[in-house]
Amino acid sequence: MDFLSGRILAFDKPYKMTSFGVVGRVRRLLTQKMDGRKIRVGHAGTLDPLATGVLILCTGQATKQIESLQKNTKEYIAELKLGETTPSFDLEHPVDKTFSTAHITAESFEEAVRKFEGDILQVPPVFSACKVNGDRAYDLARKGRDVQLAAKPIRIEKIDILELRLPDYARLHIVCGKGTYIRSLVRDIGEALQSGAHMTSLRRTRVGDISVENCFTLEAFEEWLAAQTIEIPAEFANGPQIKKHIKKD
Repeated sequence: MDFLSGRILAFDKPYKMTSFGVVGRVRRLLTQKMDGRKIRVGHAGTLDPLATGVLILCTGQATKQIESLQKNTKEYIAELKLGETTPSFDLEHPVDKTFSTAHITAESFEEAVRKFEGDILQVPPVFSACKVNGDRAYDLARKGRDVQLAAKPIRIEKIDILELRLPDYARLHIVCGKGTYIRSLVRDIGEALQSGAHMTSLRRTRVGDISVENCFTLEAFEEWLAAQTIEIPAEFANGPQIKKHIKKD
């Protein structure tokens, strides 16, 4: 197995773990397997800590493919609570406002959802990895700074209403392009209903041709990696090694 020349790996990201946390864990496992040899590892599209599902990682020379992989169509299953909002549009922060849902019907919910299919402009969440003058928006927001993010063009291919239990619950299947924030979509649906909404769960089920059923868990990857024979191509044979002790997770 040649990770230095490059491999594309797919993981089912655990709940409450950051995407960078997955990258760090995989990098440490690979470094240990290669007797301390340094290796580049990057991800092709962030998943929020409270989201689970498909996270694509690239190793070695395959990190050059990250930009093209980020352009792949993605699919999600999202659950949302109507009548409430939070500052982060999900469960990372507590509810800050409540709204009536008595006026919402199945027909009005369907009408609101359809407004967001196709090419639209979307304002990202302030608690996001978007950069503002070189700083991450979530870092500024957590410091209490006023963060203003510009609307960005995105494309949502389709939204399927999988379940609707009025007055306050819905589950959606969403197919979308690069740069889409499902939390922002949920916020916008709430506003279109003249109410509020926030996301209560999110699972990325597909990226391009890779579905979540074909992904490693971190535990399964560690077991699989232990059984692999590692190849070091000649051009990397004299590459730098990490001499310091590597802590186990």
